[in-house]
Amino acid sequence: MQDHVTPRRVVILGGGFAGLFAARALRKSPVAVTIVDRTAHHLFQPLLYQCASGILSEGQIAQPLRGVLRRHHNVRCVLAEATDVDAGARLVHARRPDGGLLELQYDELIVAVGMRQSYFGHDEFAAHAPGMKTLDDALDIRRQLYRAFEMAETAVDERERQQWLTFALVGAGPTGVELAGQIREIAGHTLDREFQRIDSAKARVLLFEGSDAVLGAFGPRLAHRAARTLQGLGVELHLGTMVTDIDARGLTVRDHGGVTTRFDARTVLWTAGVEAPPIAAALARATGAKQDRAGRILVEPDLTVPGHPEIRVTGDVMSLNRLPGLAEVAIQTGAYAGRSVRHAVEARTKPQKPFKYVDLGSAAYIARGHAVVKAGPLHLSGFTGWLAWLFIHLAFLTGFRSRLGAVLSWSVSFATSSRRERAFTVPDTDAPDAAKAQPPQP
Repeated sequence: MQDHVTPRRVVILGGGFAGLFAARALRKSPVAVTIVDRTAHHLFQPLLYQCASGILSEGQIAQPLRGVLRRHHNVRCVLAEATDVDAGARLVHARRPDGGLLELQYDELIVAVGMRQSYFGHDEFAAHAPGMKTLDDALDIRRQLYRAFEMAETAVDERERQQWLTFALVGAGPTGVELAGQIREIAGHTLDREFQRIDSAKARVLLFEGSDAVLGAFGPRLAHRAARTLQGLGVELHLGTMVTDIDARGLTVRDHGGVTTRFDARTVLWTAGVEAPPIAAALARATGAKQDRAGRILVEPDLTVPGHPEIRVTGDVMSLNRLPGLAEVAIQTGAYAGRSVRHAVEARTKPQKPFKYVDLGSAAYIARGHAVVKAGPLHLSGFTGWLAWLFIHLAFLTGFRSRLGAVLSWSVSFATSSRRERAFTVPDTDAPDAAKAQPPQP
């Protein structure tokens, strides 16, 4: 009887694809849902690079969580970051942005915290090579990209000018390939004839990858086509190389033969590798769950943590059958976890089937009219792949306003090569640093 008086408490950690679709699956269930996220928005991560390169605005790829879930009257949103889990007491500890602490009781816990950038043990690289996992990251990269051309315009000598006009990206997965293609389009088309002292089209874009292929997960055929398209755009591919050092003026790499090479570049972007956030390790300690090399939580076929049927792990931070860290995996696991909770709350007698992933394919945008799409036996590239990419991303964008805005922005960008979202700011902290670097006046 008590369950009818007090709804079961469902806490969802994370408001990304997995968390959002878990909440949606619980919309009509007799439960009280609390979503805990360190940001107040749902972010369409696959299009972060388009925000970074100035095609789309922040509002077109990020929607307020409260707005997205405004019709879900059983959902409460909490702006905080989960820091620990007490599995015995069924309690989540969280920290508010102002440092205040929260304790959230749960009957069912869904973990959908995603992954963060990994520097493979070299966290010192982060100071000079930002990754791209959050909205702040995308805006920081936008600032770095467009500021580099401005700095090149006022460079004091040719060597400095070339350093500012050299862009290095580490990692040739979808994010690295997409960013590399965007930078070449910015240099060769968007900024064409906008500067007086530099030729933006001569900017160098270097793409470094430890394996022997770009977009290796797409298979040899599409990987070859993607590499050919990138080279046609002017991207310099450096395959089979490992980064050994990064500083403010460039990076050092080592190839398979052990040869070390230094590349001067004032803009270095990190697009390789992810790792689980600290809450995953906290959950593992609290439950005895195992983690893989990247910190993902190993789960049962029904996405529960072994020995804790009330805790489900979804999305990128979940490790099951080597599923990739794709938005579609997050969507499907999140929806499944939500249905599982609903199934348990409604005390249905029919056992729930184990989670089964339906592979709807992968897609990567390279340049205007060029994309690669892999969906089972279907392999698309070039303009056909680009059309498929366009349809896929429109289908998954959250909200009518986001879809309409994206269509309008894409239409302008693809038709004219212009980018309406090029505004960037220079942080105030740059001014004191610059002042300190000036020699004293006599």
